[in-house]
Amino acid sequence: MSERSPAPGGLELVEALVNTLDLETGADSLDTGEGRARLGVTEEDVPAARELRESLRVALLAHAGHPPHRPVTPLGELLAAAPLVVTVDPADGSAALTPAGEGSLTARVAAAVAQALVAGTWSRFKACEAADCHWAYYDRSPAGRGRWCSMQVCGARAKMRRYRAKES
Repeated sequence: MSERSPAPGGLELVEALVNTLDLETGADSLDTGEGRARLGVTEEDVPAARELRESLRVALLAHAGHPPHRPVTPLGELLAAAPLVVTVDPADGSAALTPAGEGSLTARVAAAVAQALVAGTWSRFKACEAADCHWAYYDRSPAGRGRWCSMQVCGARAKMRRYRAKES
């Protein structure tokens, strides 16, 4: 849907998860083996991945100033169950939060969110305002007030609807 460049750092994983569902067509790439493989989840992991995806979408809608699209398990509750550890690189002393053990999707998302918080990028990660889209995108606008994943598609549709409403 979007022509924007991918979200920075670990948010690319979060963006990929949220964007597994095309709200306009109903196509869900978690229904395919290829889509699951891209995220490293099994068929048994799909219900949890969908729950995490929609909780993330609600958080991203909130970043953009929009109400939840539907009731979901709060994201904080889901991420609280994700074990993370601090790892330190012996070569340069840099530290990072990483998933403990095998790194479930939830733990990898928790690590990405933690890294984005530290980098100051989490609040610019949003969901498109268009009700038939809600695609995840990283807002690179100077003022941080982006509203749509694509100005050429969702933004243009919204402006056309407002124009037509004025004409009637």
